[in-house]
Amino acid sequence: MLPEHAPLTPDQRKSLDAILSALDPIQKSWLSGYLAASGSQAAAKPSAGPVKAGKLIVLYGTESGNSEELAARAVKEAKKRGFQAVMKNMSEISPADLVKTSQLLVVVSTWGDGDPPESAAGFYQEFMQGEYSLSSVRFSVCALGDTSYEKFCQIGKDVDARLEKCGAARVAPRQDCDVDYEADFSTWLDASLKALAPTEVSIAAPADFSEPVPASTVEYGKKNPFPAEVLDNLLLNGEGTSKETIHIEFSLEGSGLHYEPGDALGVIPINAPDVVQAVLDAAKLTGEEEVDVKNVGKKRLADALREDYDITGLSRAVLTKLAAASESATLTALLADDAKEQLKEYNYGREIVDAITDFAPNGLSAESLTGIFRKLPARLYSIASSPLAHPDEVHLTVAAVRYDTHGRSRKGVCSTYLADLAKTGESVSLFVQPNKNFRLPADTTTPVIMVGPGTGVAPFRSFVEHRAAMGAEGKTWLFFGDQHYLYDFLYQLEWQDYLKSGALSRLDLAFSRDQPEKIYVQDRMIEQAAEIYQWLEQGAHFYVCGDAQRMAHDVHEALISVVEFQGGVSREEAEAYVENLKKTKRYQRDVY
Repeated sequence: MLPEHAPLTPDQRKSLDAILSALDPIQKSWLSGYLAASGSQAAAKPSAGPVKAGKLIVLYGTESGNSEELAARAVKEAKKRGFQAVMKNMSEISPADLVKTSQLLVVVSTWGDGDPPESAAGFYQEFMQGEYSLSSVRFSVCALGDTSYEKFCQIGKDVDARLEKCGAARVAPRQDCDVDYEADFSTWLDASLKALAPTEVSIAAPADFSEPVPASTVEYGKKNPFPAEVLDNLLLNGEGTSKETIHIEFSLEGSGLHYEPGDALGVIPINAPDVVQAVLDAAKLTGEEEVDVKNVGKKRLADALREDYDITGLSRAVLTKLAAASESATLTALLADDAKEQLKEYNYGREIVDAITDFAPNGLSAESLTGIFRKLPARLYSIASSPLAHPDEVHLTVAAVRYDTHGRSRKGVCSTYLADLAKTGESVSLFVQPNKNFRLPADTTTPVIMVGPGTGVAPFRSFVEHRAAMGAEGKTWLFFGDQHYLYDFLYQLEWQDYLKSGALSRLDLAFSRDQPEKIYVQDRMIEQAAEIYQWLEQGAHFYVCGDAQRMAHDVHEALISVVEFQGGVSREEAEAYVENLKKTKRYQRDVY
């Protein structure tokens, strides 16, 4: 309660007492900081406001959310330096709008081996094909990618070159970033903003109204993953299957992490002991050697290989470093420009351990070995649970990857880490990765159609759970497929319960190996074409999750066929109908 001598009227004291009594300690701390900052700002009374550096568009194209996050950071930093900065998603802007822009920063990811992010595909295609006069635009591009792919940062390279071809002036060199992008992004952003800003810019330091965080509070996220306890780890497939799909549950209690249906979970894996040992054997090292790990410090080599480095993914970048370390003439020749096909053939199905064995037969020093690796990247998995149905928990549906090539047994780094080592009671480092491009409609009465074979069903378990917990009235329709009904019907009992309760309106199944002819989810879509089209005409949202190369492509083609034949329109008109579904966010995909 406020003291009676407080310089306030009785009514003011009464009102303020009521407000303060309803606040928790963190809220009170924030309010204290806000009032202090307001007072200091008023006391400062600068004689002149900051000189503006002009309008700035930060354009981004994102698949997993990284580019969007960096774009937001770029806007925040630009505003500190006096820019009137705004961020724009490529899905929300036309290339023709760039003509009106004078200052432009682009942060764009490359998805897979040279494709644009799902949400940026329309902008990219239109921009690369159209003719634009951008002579008044000053720009710089930050490209995000993955050096394990041949077409590393290809979309960023394409956009950068196209801007220049359209007459725009590059003010700072394009920055190509691998999965460990923090330092490169910061350097690029600083250089780009300095190049764009006027030479004489004096910016008054703004008051900091950010929420104060008590010293004892730990904030978890991508930069500081949460060590989540494994609550359960179950094999979903039945005996006799050729698949290994696990359902794994984590506790988020005390993490402060929140997620929505459609988001992804970032998992920080560790390399398997046998994979670490194979690399040590190939390099002729014991693992007891000491190495210096960037941003970590001195570590035992075996521990560094297990926890810090990508020791499996083979790429041109890795082989280039290995060629320098091993001085292998054979490897140098393989990396020549005229040997691209031979290099591609060599890389297929091989890992780093094979290259060390082949091109460094006498072994490597510990420093040379760690010098060829990049940072071990997190893996993103579609979340398979609703926060309403499972408070303080998050669930995943993961297919363990195991196969043999070139005389060695191989396994997916993160999937087998979760399957083999993440047992109940163990902890796994993780963070939430928002995916704003894969969301349930805000209107809970809107019908939704979901196509998710195999582990692609994960986010749709989250969707149905969430709608059930909300008591949503909108119809839901799931297309699920896998190999065998008896072994591979993931979450079978749950779907049957949701059908009984009405939370799931329809369920169409496609088990490809249960009959002589293979039947897939796209075949079921064609069978139900009339009703799918009816749902779409009623405003239904259409979702796809799973394999991008085959399934998602085939489902997309099936959707166009549904519209073409049920709507009685031409192929071109059907394509335009489906494209409009995308633009209006009624057709969303989470593919990999």
